[in-house]
Amino acid sequence: MRIARYTTGEDPAYGIVEGEPGKEFIAQIQGDPLYQPIVLTGERVMLEDVRLLAPVIPRSKVIGVGKNYADHAREMGGEPPTEPLLFLVPNTAVIGPGDPVVMPSITSEVSYEGELAVVIGRIAKDVPRERVKEVVYGYTCANDVTARDLQRRDGQWARAKGFDTSCPLGPWIVTDLDVSNLAIRTRHDGELVQDGSTADMIHDVETLVSHISQAFTLLPGDVILTGTPAGVGLVESGSSVEVEIEGIGTLTNPFVRRS
Repeated sequence: MRIARYTTGEDPAYGIVEGEPGKEFIAQIQGDPLYQPIVLTGERVMLEDVRLLAPVIPRSKVIGVGKNYADHAREMGGEPPTEPLLFLVPNTAVIGPGDPVVMPSITSEVSYEGELAVVIGRIAKDVPRERVKEVVYGYTCANDVTARDLQRRDGQWARAKGFDTSCPLGPWIVTDLDVSNLAIRTRHDGELVQDGSTADMIHDVETLVSHISQAFTLLPGDVILTGTPAGVGLVESGSSVEVEIEGIGTLTNPFVRRS
């Protein structure tokens, strides 16, 4: 099932995306499906007639995982950490499909990172691996945009990965998806720059959720960014980046420079 958050020019709504490619529509549902059972309102709107929004705005937190693909760790000049390397991203960084990533004046080296994102569906603490699927609501695409110069200079990643608009999510949340071996591809201005698979994660989704829940209580709507394959690179103002994940869809965002 594909759950979208969207607007037709009025207040945001949620709905189920259905139909064949090119003829897709959204069947509206009541309220926020993270907090109440799915009930259809009976209203439908064609997908092409709506503006898709970030499928979730975390009320609590976004948790990133660094260097979770060996090839990416090596391209960044190091070896993978023995345990998942975690960092926090504020929810003010989250934007949706088509929204511009605004590169702030404090950085001159902004990079894309296509990633699988995990959306948590219920309160979770100290979750064993075998019960992780019980607390996961679904999955979406993410672009873990990073200011490389700030990352090097600060020695920690709060500014580098948490500036406003640095965490695009979308286009929707897909539930009941086997994410053990999905293709992840990123295109920069139409050119394929990342071509990886979730099978190459050092720490899989079950390991990540279990590990993270030992430190942080996970709340409904929390998002976990699971790391990026090799092929990251810099973008300029006017660039466009697409993150495509098999079984989910494509997240596209333009990049602009704040003057």
